[in-house]
Amino acid sequence: MTGDPVAAVSVVEDFDAFYRREFRAMVALAASVGGGAAAEDLAQEAMVRAHRNWNRVGGYDNPGTWVRRVTINLATSTARRRAAELRAKMRLRSRAQPVLAAPDPVHDPVWAAVAQLPPQQRAAIALHYLEDRSVADIAEILECSPSTARVHLHKGRTRLAQVLEGATDD
Repeated sequence: MTGDPVAAVSVVEDFDAFYRREFRAMVALAASVGGGAAAEDLAQEAMVRAHRNWNRVGGYDNPGTWVRRVTINLATSTARRRAAELRAKMRLRSRAQPVLAAPDPVHDPVWAAVAQLPPQQRAAIALHYLEDRSVADIAEILECSPSTARVHLHKGRTRLAQVLEGATDD
């Protein structure tokens, strides 16, 4: 028999514990960054990728940072793809007879405003307020400097204040 079966089991157990600890946070992160209804699927895909590479990822000082980065990238890509699909549908509809748009579902006004932010600002806001992450953590997850992470938070907060003030003036 090749390989150490005990070592293989401990890697799986380590991943299982990691999964149980992190999965719910990844769903919330994916939803707030732009994953929407697909947030659970995106979090699951990030976890599948972590599991597939667990021999490497599990050895990182903080595998949670890696899986958060993957979750943010997947959610951002999904949001971009959905936006492109929506634009394409709108162009097609504009060529056809006018159609009345269905009313938007009721959202929490704050997270609806967050959804309007650029991807990096959305991610920084979500990491800070959903997960109570420090600027250093946010910088590591977003692969930017701490000063850039602070800028993302500042610009995101400033834009949110503008959007939310405009919503209350109605």
